[in-house]
Amino acid sequence: MFESSMRRGGLWVNPDSPAARQAHEREHEGKNGDAALIRRIAQQPVAEWFGPAPPRERARSITESAARTGSTPVLVAYHIPYRDCGRYSAGGARNRGAYRWWIEQFTLGIGDRRAIVVLEPDAVAQLVDGCVPRRLRKARLEMLRDAVALFAALPHVKVYLDAGNPSWIKNPARLVRPLREAGIEQADGFALNVSNFQPTRRTKAYGHRLSTALDKAHFIIDTSRNGNGPLRARGAARHGIRARDRWCNPPGRALGEPPSTHTGDPLVDAYLWIKRPGESDGTCNGGPPAGHWWTKYALDLARNAPHR
Repeated sequence: MFESSMRRGGLWVNPDSPAARQAHEREHEGKNGDAALIRRIAQQPVAEWFGPAPPRERARSITESAARTGSTPVLVAYHIPYRDCGRYSAGGARNRGAYRWWIEQFTLGIGDRRAIVVLEPDAVAQLVDGCVPRRLRKARLEMLRDAVALFAALPHVKVYLDAGNPSWIKNPARLVRPLREAGIEQADGFALNVSNFQPTRRTKAYGHRLSTALDKAHFIIDTSRNGNGPLRARGAARHGIRARDRWCNPPGRALGEPPSTHTGDPLVDAYLWIKRPGESDGTCNGGPPAGHWWTKYALDLARNAPHR
């Protein structure tokens, strides 16, 4: 059981996250209402994303901090070559050798400590939607398979291979072969809805369909910003947002279910806040560059969410 593998401390909360710093700053300025809203993010366990910087020391620092409290951090590996197909979150390792070194450093940083690793958001779904050039597809699958194997070899790590979301690859059967070729059998399962807004109920149903095709593989769901679901076409038109950018910093969204390993579903290992609420999706719809903190958006997400 996933829950029984977690220590008493549950999921790790970063005491020095951007949200925590922002809440402290707002309180210092006497903006207590804003501070209270942002604390709704700061007090939750939120994933830590790893990009181009050498990951070893940061992974060690986070996992050691979590170990001291008996908790488990959620870490996101996001450095595959030709990342995001050159879009808002473009980047990634130079080549296969550089990526292998980066993953090895990541695993050395974790060592024998506990962690949940979400592997390469979008990387498999982008193979299916065709944005990855054919010449790069075989190498990408091999890199993912190697990365899964390296993380899976760690004694206290659970690794989940990202599988997009139900609004992207609408027929989950199209994901089965690439997920198998990317090493899903060695992983602990797959991740859904990372950085997206699809409702939990819809995502869960989609996950069950994909799981059935993958021999009952388990999965996790990103609920960080799905409290109001996705921005619909009519709402996008009202805000002057192009259809292709409805996923990127859409207005009117809300925080979703708090992170938890108690999902009530034997196939859903956890609801997690994988996308960091309050950080931009990219330079679209008024946002700063991808991954940058955006106070206005954070406040809106918290303000729009129901109190639990």
